[in-house]
Amino acid sequence: MTQVERPPTAPLMLDVRGLVKTHRSDGGEVHAVRGVDLRVRAGEFVAVTGPSGAGKSTLLHLLGGLEKPDAGRIVLDGRRVDGLSEARWAVLRRRHIGIVFQFFNLVSTLTVADNIDLPGLLAGRPARQVHADRRRLMDELALGGREDSTPGDLSGGEQQRVALARALVNRPGLLLADEPTGSLDSRGTREVLRLLTRYHAAGQTVLLVTHDARIATAADRVISLFDGRIADDLTLDAASAGPRTAAEVLRLQD
Repeated sequence: MTQVERPPTAPLMLDVRGLVKTHRSDGGEVHAVRGVDLRVRAGEFVAVTGPSGAGKSTLLHLLGGLEKPDAGRIVLDGRRVDGLSEARWAVLRRRHIGIVFQFFNLVSTLTVADNIDLPGLLAGRPARQVHADRRRLMDELALGGREDSTPGDLSGGEQQRVALARALVNRPGLLLADEPTGSLDSRGTREVLRLLTRYHAAGQTVLLVTHDARIATAADRVISLFDGRIADDLTLDAASAGPRTAAEVLRLQD
């Protein structure tokens, strides 16, 4: 995997304007996302952080078409997508968006190989290409020899690496990660962050949601979400001292 040189001004991968989402239940209304404007350029690694209930996961679900906004617009790689039907969103996710969840969401009855292959086959890609991409990803993610295992045979870190391979098998333009280290121990957390950083260095656009500001410092840009609104948008200087940038992000979280 080689590092990619990015142009000074890369094209927009995401252009979000005035995004609104309110959850309604018998207990009343919860204003989860309140008029969010967000731009993410191709090749960026953006972390969205904030306290529990800030609207982070709802925002990610809206960007991935898992929930529909009440208002606002989402433009993905030059195409407006907020008005798509569920069926068209499903096709878009298979081809252009990879999603990694906190609890892996692997199919327990399928082997590792079949879990990774599934999105590619559902997208209608030739099986030979899908299998080749799966083998490449398994080698990159140190999963060789696990093809015939089932998720229950794996550690949490291994399951999340399988989930990452599944999200990347179709070479998506955008990778969304929703608390991908939330159910992992410290070793698994380091593994996943190292891998996300490697894929970002190779040109992958990543948007990571996390409640932990220390994890957010793996990104090169950190957005602080509070009460459904963007409170701060900080670009981290990769050349500066790590503790200083981490301290700045923690200040924003507080």
